[in-house]
Amino acid sequence: MVTIRDIAKRAGVSVATVSRTLREPEAVRPVRRERVQAAIDEMNYTPDAIARQLRRRSNETIIVIVPEIANPFFSGIVQAIENVAHDLGYRVLIGETQGKQERLDYYADMVQTRVADGLVLLGSLMPRIVTNALENGSRESPIPMVLACEHFDALDCPKVVIDNIAAAHLAVSHLIESGRRRIATITGPLDNPLTVDRLQGYRDALEQAGLAFREDWVAPGDFSIESGYAAMRYLLESGQMFDGLFCAGDEMAVGAMHAIREAGLVIPRAIAVVGFDDLRFGAFAAPPLTTIRQPANELGETAMRMMDAVLHKRPLDQLKVVLPHALVMRGSTEVS
Repeated sequence: MVTIRDIAKRAGVSVATVSRTLREPEAVRPVRRERVQAAIDEMNYTPDAIARQLRRRSNETIIVIVPEIANPFFSGIVQAIENVAHDLGYRVLIGETQGKQERLDYYADMVQTRVADGLVLLGSLMPRIVTNALENGSRESPIPMVLACEHFDALDCPKVVIDNIAAAHLAVSHLIESGRRRIATITGPLDNPLTVDRLQGYRDALEQAGLAFREDWVAPGDFSIESGYAAMRYLLESGQMFDGLFCAGDEMAVGAMHAIREAGLVIPRAIAVVGFDDLRFGAFAAPPLTTIRQPANELGETAMRMMDAVLHKRPLDQLKVVLPHALVMRGSTEVS
């Protein structure tokens, strides 16, 4: 059976353009409108059949967008979303972007054309349909969407986050209170909002303690174990001497700890290490990793309940919910 996606493929346009042509033809450029109509005619498919797809009020289907399925932090959030969604009668689809805009736009098209009802976004990449709306002066999302983990203040849509600046400040302050004065950091990608906030918290804690911020003690990673290992090797080989390390993610912290041990240094005697996320394997690192705990279950549960409220047009008590974080102290910062 010919579908709306077949029409889009034949016309060389997005699914969103096909649906817009059928609903609001005057809003579509004439060239594209003609291509869509030509594809419909060529494939002997009536707009009434497409319109029936577009008129469906709800599919009880939510798409959860993750940057990378392999990242264990996201699995806890997705599991919590799935548990609440099941109780509320929704199906959950998982979409992985791998940092690619076209992948995210594909899933956003599914919502715009009502194949799915809404997006729960766990990454910082924003659908093009949303950024276009912002550029046109609108602060509202054109599709039902909830942001979890990362915030986007320019957009008036439901958000559930932690205070990443305060959490990073707490992590670095712990290093300072344990007697560390030369503290390096391994960040995430420098264009990532989480990275920006956690780097700000790192700088604020240093400034509050009267310690200098040094660019040469900042090494970017990508939240993976491998990038933490490579960044730590870079810092060690630079010849700089430091006694503390704040990593913006637990995976990077575990990779960094491997590089530190490989260099013949003892953790935490030579270098104390703090991570971020409280992933399960951190407690089994050598030594066990001190870290910032994010409430993954509560992030997922809150995001799904927010999405249900949006879809049923119920008012939210708060458009932005900030959940608590906590410092979990273990052997990577405690000298025995």
